[in-house]
Amino acid sequence: MLINSAGISPTGTAEETSRELWDEVMAINLRGSFLGCKKAIPLMRERGAGAIVNIASINGIRGNHRLVAYAATKGAIVSMTMSLALDHAKEKIRVNCICPATINTDMARGMMAEAPDPRIIEQAMIEKHPLGRIAQPEEVAATIAFLASEDASFMTGLAIPVDGGRSIR
Repeated sequence: MLINSAGISPTGTAEETSRELWDEVMAINLRGSFLGCKKAIPLMRERGAGAIVNIASINGIRGNHRLVAYAATKGAIVSMTMSLALDHAKEKIRVNCICPATINTDMARGMMAEAPDPRIIEQAMIEKHPLGRIAQPEEVAATIAFLASEDASFMTGLAIPVDGGRSIR
């Protein structure tokens, strides 16, 4: 099993994002996931099966203001997941991704802390989710554990939102 879960989320429009920052986000968020898959797939093939769960983002499905580089990488992870699933299904290697919305992590807390009034940013994050809150890491981890388990043995090539209803807005 492989879980690809690395990412940085700098803010900025295309005009505000330097080429260096773009390359850094691509390297960490996309290239890192690609290289993890590239190394794990031969080992899974030798074992006769495997499961990969890539962490994308709701921003990879829906986009978001001022997250051009981040959203681009996460959208690419969604597409990469689907291509990998097609390439390796006959080898019994399942590849899925989850697309979480805001999670109570260091990344989200850091975005709040950088704001002039963190409470306003936190409230804005909460209001984007119809369930009226942000996710706890354990909620996302449970979805990852399910996709990595044999309980998901007939699931591959999926991008599953774990987003408190955000994707239906």
